[in-house]
Amino acid sequence: MGRFDPDSAWIMRAARAAPYLERDEERELAERWRDLHDQSALHAITQAHMRLVISTAGRFRHYGFPLSDLIQEGHVGLLEAASRFDPAREVRFSTYASWWIRASMQDFVLRNWSIVRGGTSSAQKALFFNLRALRAKILRNDQAATDDEVYRQIAQAIGVSKADVTVMASRLSAPDASLNAPVSDDEDNGVERMDLLISDAPLPDQLAQDSIDGEVLSHRLAVALETLSDRERRIVEVRRLAEDAATLEEVGVMMGISKERVRQIEVRALEKLRDAMIGQDGAAS
Repeated sequence: MGRFDPDSAWIMRAARAAPYLERDEERELAERWRDLHDQSALHAITQAHMRLVISTAGRFRHYGFPLSDLIQEGHVGLLEAASRFDPAREVRFSTYASWWIRASMQDFVLRNWSIVRGGTSSAQKALFFNLRALRAKILRNDQAATDDEVYRQIAQAIGVSKADVTVMASRLSAPDASLNAPVSDDEDNGVERMDLLISDAPLPDQLAQDSIDGEVLSHRLAVALETLSDRERRIVEVRRLAEDAATLEEVGVMMGISKERVRQIEVRALEKLRDAMIGQDGAAS
């Protein structure tokens, strides 16, 4: 369990003292922040939702991090949610912010749990954060289940291979090794594990450029999606933008139309998206 520190106690007292917001109050504050960049409005809406940050942080404490660190990361996610929230969509801010808060804490855990432990794909993240809970649930239902059977059921539930589950389980149970530890027992060697680390990751300036390009592309796509009808946009989202894309038949069943009709609507929608994106290029030039 992560240690409890005085900073956490102070944050919790302040969060409990913050008033709850009615829907109209929340919308008014969000509009003031969005339209006027009113810092007092931002403070009010984030302070009122610190209870949500603290509650979410509690679910990550078993990874061994101080609660104050988790709350700080959750607050970063809360600010990100506030910067992106659109009050016109008639969605409560708490519902929208929950995803950003949880994602921020998950990223923090994955960055700091261990250099060699965390997975990077969404499936690996799901495996990392759900393996213990799923294993406990399976063993509660069948205490005689072997590791092989448990790992098979976990793999099926998350959508990864049993080998991935086995590797992740061993990583989560293995002790961390210090990067400053010597490579061998030879005291005269003087070589530490850190000395053998060679990073092939992009340089910080490339990462920043990629991030900017990604944000620009995401914005352009969001603008282009507004040119589609509700049905066209829904089909594009579940067929092209979802992590686990639905089949034509699945979409047809969901929308009550034939899969051929889904295909026709999808083709037309993609053409409209392409034209809209090209139109943005023309406007920019």
